[in-house]
Amino acid sequence: MALKRLVIAMGMGVDQHGQDPTVAAVRAVRNAIAHNALPGVWEVAGLDDPNQMFVEVQIAAPYADQIREDEVLAVLPFGRKTFSVVSGGMVVQGRAIASLNDKNDEMLVAIASVTVWVDI
Repeated sequence: MALKRLVIAMGMGVDQHGQDPTVAAVRAVRNAIAHNALPGVWEVAGLDDPNQMFVEVQIAAPYADQIREDEVLAVLPFGRKTFSVVSGGMVVQGRAIASLNDKNDEMLVAIASVTVWVDI
């Protein structure tokens, strides 16, 4: 098997209220894939099924150990998915709003890289 990168998409996501790094990570992956079409999967790589592609998700976020992998990967409709996370992203001073159940003033920013690999 010779895996080749076909696409690398980058995204950013923020959880302004709730202080949940998974929410920020999910939004970052959605942002990364929101404006992409992958005709090269069929026309160049010759895949018959979108689940033949390999999709690698990398996340950099605060409180990385709290990110729920299954929720982040559920954003991707197809592919053999892998996931890795590192501490990173950003914590920004916001404003806690009691009616939104904020725990504190933090806004969490996550960065995502979504790479599509194909076996050519």
